[in-house]
Amino acid sequence: MAITGNGSLATLLFLFMIPASLHKGAAQYPVQSQNLVTDNVAVVEGEVAVISCRVKNNDDSVIQLLNPNRQTIYFRDVRPLKDARFQLVNFSDNELRVSLSNVSLSDEGRYVCQLYTDPPQEAYADITVLIPPGNPIIESREGQVIEGNETEMTCTAMGSKPAATIRWMKGDKELQGMSKVEETYDHMFTVTSQLRFIVTKEDDSVPVVCIVDHPAVKDFQALTYLVVHYKPEVKIIVEFPDGLPREGQNMELSCQAKGKPHPQQISWVKVDDDLPSHALITGADLYIENLNKTYNGTYRCFAANSVGESYDDYILYVYDAPTTTPKPTTATTTIPTTTISPPEATADTTPSAEPAAHDSRAGEGAPRAVDHAVIGGVVAVVVFAMLCLLIILGRYFARHKGTYFTHEAKGADDAADADTAIINAEGGHNNSDEKKEYYI
Repeated sequence: MAITGNGSLATLLFLFMIPASLHKGAAQYPVQSQNLVTDNVAVVEGEVAVISCRVKNNDDSVIQLLNPNRQTIYFRDVRPLKDARFQLVNFSDNELRVSLSNVSLSDEGRYVCQLYTDPPQEAYADITVLIPPGNPIIESREGQVIEGNETEMTCTAMGSKPAATIRWMKGDKELQGMSKVEETYDHMFTVTSQLRFIVTKEDDSVPVVCIVDHPAVKDFQALTYLVVHYKPEVKIIVEFPDGLPREGQNMELSCQAKGKPHPQQISWVKVDDDLPSHALITGADLYIENLNKTYNGTYRCFAANSVGESYDDYILYVYDAPTTTPKPTTATTTIPTTTISPPEATADTTPSAEPAAHDSRAGEGAPRAVDHAVIGGVVAVVVFAMLCLLIILGRYFARHKGTYFTHEAKGADDAADADTAIINAEGGHNNSDEKKEYYI
């Protein structure tokens, strides 16, 4: 073994006098001796590892560093080992610090710090070489998922040491996958994680992230986006009229449908009946002219794509056309959608008649108003007649109420019998004409 640097014959003699037990190793290795201290080292493959042998309260004892094969790397500040990757960083009475550049997996193992005291002391620094995994790979069972179905994704992290761990994120929510670890012939590890979940239409374009956790790398991840196909969502919008649909007006219904893929087929039908003859379909819009009550019913819009078909309903009920009572000084012309009032006319101007094109059903409201007025007048007359009848009957009964006195049988109290009473009555029967009573 050659000695470089400032070695001497005394140094050579000292090396040969090292006890054999130090080269063979003891049965038990203390991690830390009383005065000698070192640290374990974890280093990423290809980077630099630093081994530090430190002595507390050193009494000028010699420090040396050995590799896992018990070969001397450094004796004091001398490097007997012909490996230029080892370089002296610091040497003093209290520390021997050595760096190892371009670390490879073969450098992994237990390094020995020795302090020549009586008895000799050893401390051990384990170098662990970290090998990051390759780029994670996400694979999906199918490229496009239909709403409500289950999808399966797989994330693989290959060739790492130690084995990596894999986490899943869907949007801002963490999901739990099932991981499998395999060790290769060169003591490397491959980790595969499988994720299953039911997709909804809200998952469309949501990122799914496979996150790989490993001590050699940070923020190591792979990302993919969900592509979810779903049936159309259909909604019918009334473009006009703004208020209630009335006779004589025009109506436009718009069928708004969205889905993935975008709906290619949109159709209109009237449930349990045919569309009106005045109905016009333009793309997704249904246009109906000159509404009337025969158009009442349920109108349905269908939208379809490769996933399925959906529909929405609109129930049409046509109301009477609005009617206006003409003012004495104003001529009013009524059309199906608007009312136009020309300037005031003179006092003897008469209301103009409705145009011939106006739907006759628009005036149905006026006769109803007259019918109510007639009914109210009849009821008032009947009530008044009953009151008059009650007053007449009351006066009649009031005049025939009381006690009536006559001169018949006057003096009957002093007569012995009825015949005598009649005979003794004042005037007898001779004055019968004077006893007549008259009733009005």
